[in-house]
Amino acid sequence: MTATATDGDAVPMLSLEHVRGFVAVAEEAHFGRAARRLQMTQPPLSRQIQRLERDVGVRLLDRTQRGVALTPAGRAFLEEARRLLALADAAPETARRVASGQAGTVRVGFTATAGFGVLGRLLNRIEAALPDVELVLNELVTADQFDRLRSGALDLALARPPVGTEEFASRLVHREPLVAALPAGHPLAADSAPMPVELLDGEALLRYSPDQARYFADLTARILGPVNPASTHFLTQVHTMVGLVAAGRGVALVPASATRLRLDGVRFRPLAGLPDDPVELHAAWRRTVVNPALLKVIELLDP
Repeated sequence: MTATATDGDAVPMLSLEHVRGFVAVAEEAHFGRAARRLQMTQPPLSRQIQRLERDVGVRLLDRTQRGVALTPAGRAFLEEARRLLALADAAPETARRVASGQAGTVRVGFTATAGFGVLGRLLNRIEAALPDVELVLNELVTADQFDRLRSGALDLALARPPVGTEEFASRLVHREPLVAALPAGHPLAADSAPMPVELLDGEALLRYSPDQARYFADLTARILGPVNPASTHFLTQVHTMVGLVAAGRGVALVPASATRLRLDGVRFRPLAGLPDDPVELHAAWRRTVVNPALLKVIELLDP
């Protein structure tokens, strides 16, 4: 059998049986011993090697009265032949592991704040349970994650609600409180007791973009209620917001996981009178799962 190369020349398809016979002869340095190892007679083994040499187009073995010796081409071919046989031998088991979800690739999207703690814990859990599953990470805002889930470019999203229940299945994986991020020299930063949000009235306030950070924009709008800031800047990423707080550009409401940033010049205070842990993070995936490894990862999702 032949395969057609891109330049139009016919390229022989090497037989794994012939390659296996060559490796046996090369390692035994003798046709008779190699034939016994392969549980066959010597004449058909000799014909296999002759056919292999015709297919490769070079002499691989020098026949001597005492046995056989590898030519320089044969020594080079032996190394590649062993690699080829190892791959061929491993292929069925690899296919079975992929089909069972024990191996494969899962493409995971996550928000920046998920990377402050939730993501690391999840990755450690998956690695311990599924060491042969490769995780490809993509830091994306929630809207982009759902777009990529729809297109098939992502398998799993760690994103903010709401999650479209008809398109996607989901599971709550994390809840946390909101805290106030204050410049270190701000009068409100001197106290560590929970503070009512009304104390932010008249402050320069850093807020979330309704277009690019809709979840946090809606959540903080409900919490801030009648608070009237002196000025407002709209931002998308929590770490950018905390960085501007450190520079004295205003105050902000951020998820408690942002305290892990530990930037100089920022103090965090808990907020009084809020629902317990209002910030939610959900894992979401398409309802029509075709990736067996993703099903195994979903089993490991816990709040």
